[in-house]
Amino acid sequence: MKRTMRYGKDDVWVYRTYAAPLTGVRSIPESAFTGRSNILFGMNVKVAVEGDAFLSSFKDGDNTLVVATDSMKNFILKHAGDYQGSTQEGFLEFVARRFLETYPHMSAVDISSEQIPFDELQVPTKGSFEPSPLVFRYSLNEQSVASVEVKRSGEEIITADHLSSLKGLKLLKVRGSSFFGFVKDEYTTLPESYDRPLFIFLNIGWRYHDFEGARGSTKDGYVAAEQVRDIAYTVFHEENSPSIQNLIYRIGLRILNRFPQLVEVRFESNNRTWETVLDEIPASQEGKVFTEPRPPFGFQCFSMTREDLENPGESPT
Repeated sequence: MKRTMRYGKDDVWVYRTYAAPLTGVRSIPESAFTGRSNILFGMNVKVAVEGDAFLSSFKDGDNTLVVATDSMKNFILKHAGDYQGSTQEGFLEFVARRFLETYPHMSAVDISSEQIPFDELQVPTKGSFEPSPLVFRYSLNEQSVASVEVKRSGEEIITADHLSSLKGLKLLKVRGSSFFGFVKDEYTTLPESYDRPLFIFLNIGWRYHDFEGARGSTKDGYVAAEQVRDIAYTVFHEENSPSIQNLIYRIGLRILNRFPQLVEVRFESNNRTWETVLDEIPASQEGKVFTEPRPPFGFQCFSMTREDLENPGESPT
């Protein structure tokens, strides 16, 4: 059994102004997103380093080879100014490789981040409205997340694994969802529903066939979290879903179809559908009243690969 031995620094908040803009994003029918100015490029970074050389610090209290986590924080912040790319995935790989190049006794670096979203604000300009290049709004909506593993392989430093994600997407559809035909036995109290409002919390992850796409350095290679978000709510809008399971499957098909550079899509979903208080409102043809659901909450986990596109009957248009 391999020993777990790592240490690092969490909550390293990095804010960079005027990073390289994200351009060359492949256009898709479901999204108007075509790029990002990166006037504000912010991340909350977590890094963990590994290496057999650190055993003496755990076993004997010998700190000779220990790089202080405060130094790790400063290392990340310093290299935020050196990074010439435009994606958080590229920045994470860039910093991880610098760690291994600087400290030869480190064998691997796991590094992840949550991108800090700042929304552009429309301001009046010459009779119309345009995004302000100066003022932004801190967003509390969904976040783009990434993780990268970089390690030594012989004399080389390689990118061993990666995952890009969209975390905390919250979508509600007022009609056009159902849930019926499920197992009914002595434990069943849930009534069947043929048209319900559906409120879901959703995390979506994706992997590239070639990490070069994640760096944003190839034309049409980068998959933006904004595009994944737009695909998710477009499919939700278009499809009359019989379950959350089927909904996320159809979202996954669309993502894989739109982005051939991806090899995997994965989902974590959570059912937060409201409880009905009033099924009918006098003098209203369609209105109802709902309240927050009580815990516990149902969840679904699912992953898909390009093999799921092999059945043309299930592929999106």
